[in-house]
Amino acid sequence: MSETPVKQQNTAAYYGQAVASFAVAISATAIGITRLQADAWVRAFLGIAVLYLVTSAFTLAKVVRDRQEAGQIVSRVDQARLEKLLAEHDPFQKL
Repeated sequence: MSETPVKQQNTAAYYGQAVASFAVAISATAIGITRLQADAWVRAFLGIAVLYLVTSAFTLAKVVRDRQEAGQIVSRVDQARLEKLLAEHDPFQKL
C-alpha cells in the first residue's frame, strides 16, 4: 500500500493575515525610521538596511522551500523504484 501525501493548501484567511502582518511591520518600521531624530543619511542607511533584510528573508524562504520540494521529489522517485522492484519480484522463482 502506498500512501499519497496530502498537499496542504493555505486558506485565504491565512494568506491575508500573512500579507497584512507584513504590511503592518514594514509600515511601522518605515514610520519609525522617518520620525527618528537623526540626520537624513542615518535614516537612509536604516531604510536600505531594512530593505536588504526583507529581500534576504524572501530569498532564504525561497531557498528553504526549494530544498524541501526537491527532497520530496527525490523521495517520490525512490519510492516509485522500490514499489516497481517489489511488484516485479517473484519470491517463488528459481534463482
